[in-house]
Amino acid sequence: MNNNSNFADVILPLPLAGLFTYSIPEELKTDVAIGKRVVVPLGNKKLYTAIVRKLHNNEPSDYKVKDILSCLDSSHVINGYQLKFWDWISQYYQAVLGDVYKAAVPSGLKLESQTKISINSDFNTDSILNKTEEQILNVLTHSKDVSISSLNQAVGLKNTLPQVKSLLEKGAVSIDEQISAGYKEKKQEFVCLNSDFQEDEMGEILNKLKRAKKQQELLYSYLNLSKHFFEETPQKVSVLELLKSIDCSRTILKSLIEKNILKIYFEKVDRLDHSEISSSELKILNQYQEKAIGEIRTHFENQNCVLLHGVTSSGKTEIYIHLIEEQIKKGKQVLYLLPEIALTTQIINRLKSVFGNKVGVYHSKFNDAERVEIYNNILENNSERSYQIILGVRSSIFLPFNNLGLIIVDEEHENTYKQFDPSPRYHARDAALYLAHLHQAKTLLGTATPAVETYFNAQKGKYGLVELFQRHQDLEMPEIIVSDIKEARRKKQMKSIFSPDLIKMMETCMENKEQVILFQNRRGYAPYLECKSCGWVPNCPNCSVSLTYHRHNNQLTCHYCGHGTHPPVNCNHCGSTDIEDRGFGTEKIEEELSAFFPDARIARMDLDTTRKKRAYEKLIYQFENHELDILVGTQMVSKGLDFDNVSLVGILNADSMMNYPDFRAYERSFQMMAQVSGRAGRKKKRGKVLIQTYAPDHPIIQSVVKNNYQEMYSSQLLERQEYIYPPYYRLINIGMKHKQQHLVNEAAEYLAKSLKKIFGVRVFGPQAPVINRIQNNYIVNILLKIEKKSSPAKAKWILNQQANFIKEIDRFKAIQINFDVDPM
Repeated sequence: MNNNSNFADVILPLPLAGLFTYSIPEELKTDVAIGKRVVVPLGNKKLYTAIVRKLHNNEPSDYKVKDILSCLDSSHVINGYQLKFWDWISQYYQAVLGDVYKAAVPSGLKLESQTKISINSDFNTDSILNKTEEQILNVLTHSKDVSISSLNQAVGLKNTLPQVKSLLEKGAVSIDEQISAGYKEKKQEFVCLNSDFQEDEMGEILNKLKRAKKQQELLYSYLNLSKHFFEETPQKVSVLELLKSIDCSRTILKSLIEKNILKIYFEKVDRLDHSEISSSELKILNQYQEKAIGEIRTHFENQNCVLLHGVTSSGKTEIYIHLIEEQIKKGKQVLYLLPEIALTTQIINRLKSVFGNKVGVYHSKFNDAERVEIYNNILENNSERSYQIILGVRSSIFLPFNNLGLIIVDEEHENTYKQFDPSPRYHARDAALYLAHLHQAKTLLGTATPAVETYFNAQKGKYGLVELFQRHQDLEMPEIIVSDIKEARRKKQMKSIFSPDLIKMMETCMENKEQVILFQNRRGYAPYLECKSCGWVPNCPNCSVSLTYHRHNNQLTCHYCGHGTHPPVNCNHCGSTDIEDRGFGTEKIEEELSAFFPDARIARMDLDTTRKKRAYEKLIYQFENHELDILVGTQMVSKGLDFDNVSLVGILNADSMMNYPDFRAYERSFQMMAQVSGRAGRKKKRGKVLIQTYAPDHPIIQSVVKNNYQEMYSSQLLERQEYIYPPYYRLINIGMKHKQQHLVNEAAEYLAKSLKKIFGVRVFGPQAPVINRIQNNYIVNILLKIEKKSSPAKAKWILNQQANFIKEIDRFKAIQINFDVDPM
């Protein structure tokens, strides 16, 4: 159908503000439509895949419009709900649409412009070439259309551009700017008969192959596998299956193809597993779960969002499963959000056992091709093979849903739902509420330790509140013991990093064949090294942070920029060789445990040990199946994992969390300790939790011991009101970055002064953060605190305007200015 529009406004996958207008050539008018991908030129050489956002007939007056080059899709890849959602994310989180597009769409659907080089056939070879130029021409002689990146690889140089430029000037090569597709369909080779041979014809063919025994054997095998003359529709036979059947080479098959007896054809293969899974019955809810689910349904009649505040091990997941079942029966889609990839491993098994292949998983450990296929599966949403339930981490909110009925945000308090860098700096929990609103769906927030802001909204009646304080099967809450390590050190009782109480309790667990989880929120061996003579500490050359020591590869590593170096033998300051490691991370705990418990099976779960695709699953499977005795981990072990034989959880350094300079530090410490404690005594037996601390009487430690969320919440609320923080105020952080410290300080002072004229005492700063330099960029922050009743949209408009004024000053042009709305 002809759209009669001459122009299209498109979104480019670039950090540029606004939409870009292109003209639609006559031959593409039937193809170009809103939500489709089109290829457009930008500048002289670059081509990009853009998304059509708007069609119109208004020709821009201030610049010459370029043509759209081609349309890549027969139907939209971005639906109307998504485009509205993108607009909201862009407006609320102060991000340009190009950044939202980059975050929302798998890379495989964003084609990239790659410079391709090819040799000129009429080039005069008498020209004088240097060695590298000759190498380049040699590569190009044997290959067509080589990209710059693969040329660098072939020649063994980081950058061949100067040589390519020289060859261009000599007329030896030509450049062709082409679009390369990121996603390719996976195809499988199948084999079939070249024509519809009758039985007697086939007999003659087999007879003729008497002398070519292997060919005859292969043809017999094909007929046998395909049941060609025994069934009305022959079975499909893959090339691999056929060659394996008689263990022969492709050459034999090639001979049969050349004789026009067999032929090869290709079929698209799903990377996703659609094998049938038998689904089990729903578990019967206990009386407390029944009461809670009844209250949730009642709240959903009048409210769009409900908070389920249920203690650890109260059976929240079973409630979710019953609510999902209701939506599936209505033909609706469900999005189940989790804060951490590690959690998907256990929950996917629980959901698949009930819903079979209706469940899909989406997270960053999938390769790009798999993510494209999941994306396309949800986009189609009409076949029996389409997923109705998506289990995923924060990026799942951008998938192309068109019929959402329910969004579940599990462990809603987790700060990993917030995207820190790059833009858009969205919070998946808050964005999920708007996404549900677009689809007129319901949102259920579930946690044992709600975020202060969420609980405040529930108390004020903005959300429904359902509380479930009875553990499943009437399990007791774990016994929490506080170990005073200041006192233990004074009495010289500390054995390495473990208090005597912890050692004794671990020994008992090992004797009883029970499992132990130890929690320390620092990976690596030691947070830093220090010279004992003068106190010098090796720091990162690019960031204002000490280097963490990793013993497994004997490296000092920066956890901010990735810089790595070998540990120094001598102190850089005084030359002393007496350099010691300070503090401890998960790696050191693992090593020390091996000394105390040489027979124990110990594993570590942190970012270093779970980089590989299936690493989480493997660790969790081993621990679930009692193949491990002690699991040492960072916050990954605190989140919703369910193990039935853990009788002891040790929190090795509670103080490091509480002493962090952040207004949410106490809230986070309580949440982290309460969540880790919830891993103890999950089945049949009351568990124990031991907290090592220098401050046993600290109010937060005491709230954890009493499992008193209300106490922590009330004290935090008083502080937040007094010091004007959320939930009473909204925060917007303006982050400024530049390589030159004096310049970024000057710009920050200038901007803060301008903002104070408008917002007055609501502006705090400028101030350098705790880590004020990352990747050689100096950082300065300005914090804006706005009353809840005031218009955030107006405030953001003013901020943008002021930031643009700064950018117009020549010396401040290169300064990066980022807005972080509702920072964590």
